Amino acid sequence: MLEFFIHTCHFPAWLANLAVGLIAAALIIHIPAIGALVFIWAERKVSGRIQDRLGPTRVGGKFGWLQSLADGIKLISKEDLMPQSADALLFRLAPYVGFCASFAAFLALPFATGWVALEMNVAVFFVVAVLGLEVFAVILAGYASGSKWSLFGCMREAAQVVSYEVPLGLCIVIPVLIAGTLDLTKIGNLQAGWLTNWYVLHDPFTFCTFWVYFTCAIASVNRAPFDLAEAESELVAGFHTEYSGIRWSYFFMAEYGSMILVSALGAILFFGGWNGPIPLAELIFGAHAADLSGLPYLVANLMGLVNLLLKASVGMILMIWARWTLPRLRIDQVITTCWKYCTPLAAVMFFGVMTWQAAGWPSGGDLLPRPEPLRESWLSPQGSPSPLSQDRPLPAADRRAEHREGSLSPGRVTVNRLPLETR
Repeated sequence: MLEFFIHTCHFPAWLANLAVGLIAAALIIHIPAIGALVFIWAERKVSGRIQDRLGPTRVGGKFGWLQSLADGIKLISKEDLMPQSADALLFRLAPYVGFCASFAAFLALPFATGWVALEMNVAVFFVVAVLGLEVFAVILAGYASGSKWSLFGCMREAAQVVSYEVPLGLCIVIPVLIAGTLDLTKIGNLQAGWLTNWYVLHDPFTFCTFWVYFTCAIASVNRAPFDLAEAESELVAGFHTEYSGIRWSYFFMAEYGSMILVSALGAILFFGGWNGPIPLAELIFGAHAADLSGLPYLVANLMGLVNLLLKASVGMILMIWARWTLPRLRIDQVITTCWKYCTPLAAVMFFGVMTWQAAGWPSGGDLLPRPEPLRESWLSPQGSPSPLSQDRPLPAADRRAEHREGSLSPGRVTVNRLPLETR
């Protein structure tokens, strides 16, 4: 897209970069915004079924499709109130800080090979670091409200998020250890092929790690049974007690955006990302799916996008299910669960995976063959072999990422692409 604006539209470099950034931001902002509308409706329906009732049925037809839209219109039309004792600047700023933190984390989240707003080789670190900034919005909102209930809620959230970042980080490091990279695109592509190539089936330790990650992810996004920052029965509504109207809705969108983010991140780290249980794109298009242009590449990426969204949606449904099934914990039980259970379990799983890797024991991907891989031969301009040349077969869907990295890296050119026999 950047090349199109520069070479075809003859935009100056700064304007082309600005246009690409605005387009990427406009596409990404639909995920937390539209996703919140969809999953608020889904939460109402799931909670209704769990409680043996129907949920929304009056607005938008039989299934209440427009209930979330009606709620949004109601919130926009409400009066924007602020307590007299509140800090005006911080009170107004807090909702936007929370939403921006949730929104910015999507910048490094790939939805398919090459479909990412900001490509970076430390994407895992970026996503986790930016997502953790959301706690600042909670602290600002609780402190600036001038209410003891809001202050109690924000202090609980700060203690909870800081605590659960430790086991959450340990769980995220395990797929990084297996893949040997912090690049989310490469982590997803290394799980290409059949279902058994997914890291959740790599060994027994990664399977257990996912459930620890899922527990910590629920706590990190302040969802029940870990929603002690809100705790309606104790703190009225916690840190956002004094908020109303559109500002309150920003907190809600940030929460659902973070839920979508941790669900999609878990899908990439453990469930193959955009790769389905069966490599349909590789079976249909063969080597053509590895090209960085053309209809096969576009169709393969669209199939991958649908795969990732479906996996993230399943994670969202599980979080909603947990909220309406499990009772809320006390604050001491929340901290105990983190330090006495999740952190030791994550450390044991990390040690187990490290031992499994060092011993060279078979992983789930050894049970079924991968699609026929290709080899990229990289030579330096002088003709000597590059130190980054590899003779090992690459996963089929990883060829696109390897091709992009090689073709854009300075000092290396592609000289041939030779098929290798199936492993």
